[in-house]
Parts: sequence; structure tokens; C-alpha cells
Amino acid sequence: MQPTRSFPSRRGILRGAAALTAVPYALLPDAQAAAGPQAVDYPGAAWHPASRANYTPSNRPRAHPLHYVVIHVAQTTYSGTLSVFRNRRTKVSAHYVVRSSDGKVAQCVRESDIAWHAGNWDYNTRSIGIEHEGWVDRPRYFTDAMYERSARLTAAICARYDIPRNRAHIIGHHEVPGSDHTDPGRHWDWKRYLRLVNSY
Repeated sequence: MQPTRSFPSRRGILRGAAALTAVPYALLPDAQAAAGPQAVDYPGAAWHPASRANYTPSNRPRAHPLHYVVIHVAQTTYSGTLSVFRNRRTKVSAHYVVRSSDGKVAQCVRESDIAWHAGNWDYNTRSIGIEHEGWVDRPRYFTDAMYERSARLTAAICARYDIPRNRAHIIGHHEVPGSDHTDPGRHWDWKRYLRLVNSY
């Protein structure tokens, strides 16, 4: 069942992230409660928890089978994205965030829980969302390190949940039914990305 609350658009929230990056982490709502260390689902990821107000606890894949990995571009920086997910007022999150400069991976929501990333409740329940630092119209953010680390992450997710490694199951945010988003955009190299995913 979809939450009955009315949420602001994900695009508007992420566009406003720059202002949030100036707020010290310790002063953000929920920061102290969720700051403790937690085991991550993907080895090598750093745990940067989203506010508990920004996702739905679940028991996936038992509660909802997983069929998709949804690729996003955040329209802001790595730190800006993490700040948005920590702020309980934003009502948005993704499972992972990948940094442009070195491919560092942050996990923000456990894979067993439902992140609010796709803008479609059915797809949220059945997918893992991966945000990428950058802007759709600035291809310099799509570095070798980002592609490689993101592809390794996607390959691991596909292996864990038996998700086929193809474009029918590894999709862009713009391909989610009902989406008004354009990410990851025309500069995202899908052929390269799928080739990398299938090489791991």
C-alpha cells in the first residue's frame, strides 16, 4: 500500500540541496539518532543513514521481490545528496550514492527497506535505487571511477537478488512509469555501463 502522505517532488528537493549542505550534520533532524555504525549490504560502502522519515521499513525480498536497479543522477553533489537524505522533511532517499571523483559508495537505506526514489510506489517496492553525484548536462561528472564502482555495485545487487543484467531490469529513472525525470540523461553511457556490469 502506498503511503497516503503527499510528498514534494524529488526533483525540487534535490535542486534545493545546495542550501542544505551548509547545515552542520549534527544539527540536522534525526542525525544523532541514526548516526551509529551499522553493517552495510555492500562491502566497501560507507554507512550514511537516511532519516527514518524518508523510507519505509520492510523485509525485502520476502515482503517484495526485487526486479530492478534504478539509476539516478542527483543534480547535486555527493555531500548534498547525503544531506537531503538525512533531512526528515525531504521525504526522499535512495539505497546508495556514488561519488564522482573516486567512485566512493555510500549506503543510506538497507536493501531490505523501501527507499523513496522512483516516484512510483510499485517500483520503489521492487527496486534498489542508486544515486550518482552530478548533473545530467555535465558529463565530466561521469568519471571512469564512478562507472566502474557503480557497475560493481549493480553487479553485486543483481547477483544477490537474481536480477537479470540487462536494460529491461537496470533502468534509468526516466524509464519508471509516470516519471517526469530525465536522469540519468543523454550523456550516461548505457553500453559502457552494461558492459561493465556484465564483466563483474
